[in-house]
Amino acid sequence: MKGYGSVKLLLKISYLGSAYNGWQVQKDRKTVQKTMQDAVETAFGKRFPITGCSRTDSGVHANMFCCTVEFGDIRTSIPIEKIPVILSRLLPDDISVYDACRVPDSFHPRYDATGKEYIYLIWNGAVKNPFLTERAMFYPKPLDVNLMNEAARCFLGKHNFASFMSSGSKITDTIRRIDTSRVEREGDKIMFTIAGNGFLYNMVRIMAGTLIEAGSGKIAPNDVSEIIRACNRKKAGATAPSCGLYLNRVFY
Repeated sequence: MKGYGSVKLLLKISYLGSAYNGWQVQKDRKTVQKTMQDAVETAFGKRFPITGCSRTDSGVHANMFCCTVEFGDIRTSIPIEKIPVILSRLLPDDISVYDACRVPDSFHPRYDATGKEYIYLIWNGAVKNPFLTERAMFYPKPLDVNLMNEAARCFLGKHNFASFMSSGSKITDTIRRIDTSRVEREGDKIMFTIAGNGFLYNMVRIMAGTLIEAGSGKIAPNDVSEIIRACNRKKAGATAPSCGLYLNRVFY
């Protein structure tokens, strides 16, 4: 970033969302975007536009979240490779910048993304795990992961996922393609991994709630295909809590 010239950087960050009201700036509320803006302003002495790859909800976490900072015609002696270290020192402990690279002025972190991968984490022990408080959904009743995995495979492919979108959403195009959908267990920890070309509002959390119904025997795994075809939110399971959701990867 030495010298003059229009500069736009793509930052890769990770964060625990428990203390934040989601990504996007909101008046009088603590958000990840505002916290990032404050850190950048402290480092560079000016407030620059920051755009995110997604609008994560309150309490949602990210292993990889991408955002751009539009520095414009800036002059600074700070090399790009040092920016993650500088910003991470200025940020609270629950947000970290781990990569920075220059991108064209036309690049958009949301609209240029070709897909995303999410993880939904469930703690399925008989008693709660204090180390996963606000970092996983606690579900103490028995869950059959084989049934959940069978149900998860129904999501694969290109479908109308209107049944898995929160009521009241203004989105009209509800067709999405899912490339990865699996459920794995490691001890008492259950992890639902899903990747696709796009996701509707609360789609992954509603999918997770539906898989819990399959794993607990409330519905048969094949019922998920019928729920998809119904295009009716009332047919799917409850929206699982935000604490278990992680944006895991963004693809470009």
